[in-house]
Amino acid sequence: MASSVLDSARGAARLAESLLSPLGNRWLHTQAVAERARELAPTVPPAERELLVAAAWLHDIGYAPALRDTGFHPLDGARYLVTLGAPAQLVNLVAHHSGAVYEAEQRGLTAELAVYDRGDALLLDALTCADMTTGPAGQRLAFTDRIDEILMRYAPGSEVHAAISAATPTLAAAVARAHARLAGQPM
Repeated sequence: MASSVLDSARGAARLAESLLSPLGNRWLHTQAVAERARELAPTVPPAERELLVAAAWLHDIGYAPALRDTGFHPLDGARYLVTLGAPAQLVNLVAHHSGAVYEAEQRGLTAELAVYDRGDALLLDALTCADMTTGPAGQRLAFTDRIDEILMRYAPGSEVHAAISAATPTLAAAVARAHARLAGQPM
């Protein structure tokens, strides 16, 4: 399985399906994020479009029970990809998607996440946009609706609630940049 993950978005999709399909809505969300990433692919250089879609397929693999180590899905997913020999750029995108640094801080995992480079801002913006405009069951949502949905799903005071609250301006800026690039507007 490792070589197919390294070779294509198709391989990433197969790996994601093997890990996430038993998780119901998580799998629906992942499929929709990958589709959204395909739509956002024109916002990144042509040579990086396949990588963007692969990262979208793999962004939530850390939720798979078999991969759970720290309980922080970006970190658990990134660590697993390292064991498969995945390219560093792919690992970094999974590790840092959707403002992960904010949740790492809440969980006391800043040093562990810092092992991974934040990488290419264009790719990270597009991946964040795909994730932050897709609801938990794969529905398309406006960014503000997605933030509201997350804040309602997680109790005030929880790590996720606190992290998303702090990350909202950063996430909004990433989504706005990706949308502007998609529309061909000057940045």
